[in-house]
Amino acid sequence: MLVQSAPALHFKQDSMDKKQLRAIGHHLKPVVTVAGAGLSENVLAELDRALNDHELIKVKLAVDDRDNRSEITESICGQLKAEIVQSIGKVVLILRRNSRANPKISNLVRHLGDI
Repeated sequence: MLVQSAPALHFKQDSMDKKQLRAIGHHLKPVVTVAGAGLSENVLAELDRALNDHELIKVKLAVDDRDNRSEITESICGQLKAEIVQSIGKVVLILRRNSRANPKISNLVRHLGDI
C-alpha cells in the first residue's frame, strides 16, 4: 500500500555538509527495508523511530521499478519531514535532525560531535 504525501523537504546545505553526511552514511547498514508492498503504517513508524534515534539512516528499497523507488523515497521524506542526502540504486540515505538526540546512538553526534 503506497501512502501519498506532500513533497519532501529539502534543507539548505552546502556541498561540504553533504560530503560529510555521505561519508558517515557510507559505513552505515540499512536499518529498514521497504519491500514491494510499499509503505505501511508499521514501516513508517519504524522509520520515524530510527530517524528520531539515529538522525541519519540508510533505507533499502527492495523494489525493482526506479519510478516506484523514487515515489516511495519522496513519500517517506514528505511524511516524516526528512531530507534525502543520497540515493544510489536501491539504497537511500535519509536525514532528519533531532535537537534532543541521544549522543550515544545518534550517527551525527557520534561521528561529527555537536553540530
